[in-house]
Amino acid sequence: MNLSEAKELVRKLIYDALQEKREVHDDMKLIGAESVLDSMTLVEVCLALEDDAEERGFDFDWTSDEAMSRARSMFRTVESLAAEFARQSNQ
Repeated sequence: MNLSEAKELVRKLIYDALQEKREVHDDMKLIGAESVLDSMTLVEVCLALEDDAEERGFDFDWTSDEAMSRARSMFRTVESLAAEFARQSNQ
């Protein structure tokens, strides 16, 4: 999966998960004070990515120590989550 496809998938999953529908941008914050998602909704998005990964034949690891690091976390933005999903899909 390339980055463009991963961004499209992540944006769609986040849009679908939002209670209050709004445009989802690549630089939208997923963690921290400016986050558009609460923690449970972020988990739902990750579980949906896990299911999609399984259909594509790979395991999406979103629970590693690095994932939970604020400085390096894949959850910083929509783009960083999509980039990590694409990276893992191509391993």
